[in-house]
Amino acid sequence: MSNKKSRISLETFSDKELIAQFSEQGKKEIAFTRIMRKYQEKLYWHVRRIVVSHEDADDVIQNTFMKVWNNLEAFRGNAQLFTWLFRIATNEALSFLKQRKRNTFMPWKDYENYLEENLESNVFFSGDAIRKKLQKALIRLPEKQRLVFNMKYFEEMKYEDMAEILGTSVGALKASYHHAVKKIEYYLSED
Repeated sequence: MSNKKSRISLETFSDKELIAQFSEQGKKEIAFTRIMRKYQEKLYWHVRRIVVSHEDADDVIQNTFMKVWNNLEAFRGNAQLFTWLFRIATNEALSFLKQRKRNTFMPWKDYENYLEENLESNVFFSGDAIRKKLQKALIRLPEKQRLVFNMKYFEEMKYEDMAEILGTSVGALKASYHHAVKKIEYYLSED
């Protein structure tokens, strides 16, 4: 019962109210905790689809919220809090992948194989065969197409919000999504 009550209280605070609370004397930690609770799960799954590994996603989310803590006072509200958080999480996830590739000195194709192996052996992944095949197809997509597909298909995000997060045009996002869908359809039709 208390869990249900705490969820209801989280939903009653708008993003503007949470940001205002963060600026108030003595309410910074409480407001930040509310923001984390409100967005942590969505951000985790967004990041997890990018980096694949549960442990890596946890690391990226921790870095994301550290950046949010350090920069929330400078947030001006020109964007929605949701899109601002997703932009930070996306950038952190992409930086993590670039760093990982740099540290392993692997060509991208070998890194794709590494991600596929990680998916196969990951105890936190509980998908059936078709879900696993979809995840493998996603790993094979170019980075931008994978991001756009994940945001549109899994997050059901509007193109306008994605454009704000990724800093690109709606038209480019629609084209990326279309190409991603075609590549995934092709991969899923293979035996």
